[in-house]
Amino acid sequence: MEFFDDNALLGNDTAVKLYGTVKDLAIIDFHCHLDEAQIARDDGFENIGKLWLSHDHYKWRAMRLCGVDEIYITGNASWYEKFINYAAVMPKLIGNPLYYWTHFELKQLFGINIPLNAENADRIWNEANAVLRPLTVRDILKRFKAEYIATTDDPASRLEYHGKYEDTVVAPTFRADRLFALDEESIKELGNPCTLEELKATLKERLEFFISKGCRIADCGFDEIPGYVCSDKEAEDIYIKRDKTRKQAFFAHILAYLCKLYREKDIVLQLHFGTYRNVNTKMFGICGRDSGFDIERGYIDTDSLAVYLDYLNTNDSLPVVVLYPLNAYCLESVCTLSGAFGNVYIGAAWWFNDTVEGIKRYLSVTSEYSALGIQPGMVTDSRSFSSYARFDFFRRILASFVAEKVDKGEYDMSSAEALMKDICYNNAKKLIIQRRNDG
Repeated sequence: MEFFDDNALLGNDTAVKLYGTVKDLAIIDFHCHLDEAQIARDDGFENIGKLWLSHDHYKWRAMRLCGVDEIYITGNASWYEKFINYAAVMPKLIGNPLYYWTHFELKQLFGINIPLNAENADRIWNEANAVLRPLTVRDILKRFKAEYIATTDDPASRLEYHGKYEDTVVAPTFRADRLFALDEESIKELGNPCTLEELKATLKERLEFFISKGCRIADCGFDEIPGYVCSDKEAEDIYIKRDKTRKQAFFAHILAYLCKLYREKDIVLQLHFGTYRNVNTKMFGICGRDSGFDIERGYIDTDSLAVYLDYLNTNDSLPVVVLYPLNAYCLESVCTLSGAFGNVYIGAAWWFNDTVEGIKRYLSVTSEYSALGIQPGMVTDSRSFSSYARFDFFRRILASFVAEKVDKGEYDMSSAEALMKDICYNNAKKLIIQRRNDG
């Protein structure tokens, strides 16, 4: 069998046919970490090493696992040296999503369909760079048919680069994580509001500014589920004192305030939870955040999440919510929780779950404990423009999952084709784009 042939990850003819119904659909990426300024400037790319390794903590983590010295990961080695070291570890990554993503990117973006390894790294370096040299950011977005991209933005962001660039809409996402943690720099960037009332007024003003720039989504990432929602008086005391020993109560209070605004303004809220950040203190001091030293929590308190969502719902403050639990062991509980509230959805298999078996598990559990047909599809959650190959990765796995049901006589082909189109495009468009236009 040819290496990574056109039917890779497609189990049989039924899967091939189902995949064919969605492989050319446009992409709606409603959660990523791309730099919108690069899109506005239509930047080019220096080389494949910089494209792949400048911001990708997935690759950094894999290289560390395989014993690569840090100088070739986040150190001052050249992009060529970093690429060569990444190529050398690739054969060790059988089954790892990076193995699939890397080779799908090589094939789909560069027309290269050989396994990356130490022996052919120079050849691939030269061939890929020859293809990459004339390309710009927007060329890559066209190649992948990126219709809508939602970046991740702090409330104080100026949003000067968001807008429509040819066929791609680049919209901001309102994400106040730094403020939730009582980060002093974040508060200063918001104008250093003196009181809780002033802070809330500032956040409302900033959200309205975001909406004027095309924002349709808010986001929140947190390690622990919000606790009880403290009173205005207690939240004021925490804020004035910058009391980080009580920051969890402050977080729950401010998020509840924002959720009411999100509901009023029809903003979709994405909740990413279950992370345990920066577990390697020494390396965090050297490399900083988002460098590959975050892990999933061993336990997620979904009971507390249920209580918090119920609080929001009881107070008419529950917006449309998309849930992304990092620990897949709580997925059944989260799926059943989504069924308790009419506007809560299950998001894509996120971060460490974005693997072949991880996606299969998400599809299986979501179909059995929730409703797979309403799932809003894939997101990249990436800082790399070449990562849009991940949408194709997801579509292939989804096609094989649905095909198995069809081949067993448990699902009809007509419904399967419609389901594929809904999950891969229509649901995201209705949830993120059309709902505010129609409202």
